Amino acid sequence: MTKRNCCFITTRLALQWATLSQHAKRSHWSRLLSVVRLFAQYRAVEDPRTEIPPLYLLSQKPDRAIPYIYSNKELRQLLVAFQSLPSKGLRPHTYYTFFGLMMVTGCRIGELLALNRDDLDLNNGWITIWNSKFNKSRLLPFHPTTVEQLKKYSNARDKFLGQNTPAFFISEGGTRITTWSTRRIFVQVSKQIGLRGPDDQNGPRIHDIRHRFATKTLLNWYRNGLDINQKISLLTTYLGHKKPSDTYWYITGTPELLAQATTRFEKKIGE
Repeated sequence: MTKRNCCFITTRLALQWATLSQHAKRSHWSRLLSVVRLFAQYRAVEDPRTEIPPLYLLSQKPDRAIPYIYSNKELRQLLVAFQSLPSKGLRPHTYYTFFGLMMVTGCRIGELLALNRDDLDLNNGWITIWNSKFNKSRLLPFHPTTVEQLKKYSNARDKFLGQNTPAFFISEGGTRITTWSTRRIFVQVSKQIGLRGPDDQNGPRIHDIRHRFATKTLLNWYRNGLDINQKISLLTTYLGHKKPSDTYWYITGTPELLAQATTRFEKKIGE
């Protein structure tokens, strides 16, 4: 403070001090600013000129990875490649159905891996997701074509291994498929169809399928002239989020979506 010729704490001064180390992580800056904030709260009692840095200044908000929005063609290529996996008989059925279900529901990978036989009601056309993130459970209805594929997989699975496990998606060894094996096969297939280079360590992710589902759902609503503010709560519930702001985190401003939003905005201005 002496070097800055300042007699009391200001938010600007606190921020400059906390970020002196340009190579430090944001988490380190945030901790330093927290120390200043506590001291400023103490000093403010004696010196009303003291500024207390805002609570969320330099807070550790998660960095949003730029999602990859798959095209319809790329999703079809993935599904065709899953159908061609080397197998004793079940693996292509398992991963084709697993990723197909993810594409039409936007479910998290862990939610589908945890599915049990009893979680599916194929007569009524829905599944139950139990105790997922935020301890939320939800019921997801399906299109008849999805129900038909789930029935086909159920028959193939039972014919291959019987009903010796409660898990819905199983490996050829009769056990529930794992996160590790699912990610490994996804990377393998992604390289096969050109979504990743042969030596790429990073590329389009499984989780990006969920981003794609949220973005495409919003785009379809715009195209159909629906009220987004009214419908967003429905998407929030379907995806298992706590609040709409969590859902908007998944929305990516694709050219098509931005064009629809701009057109809607221009119409409202012209009213």
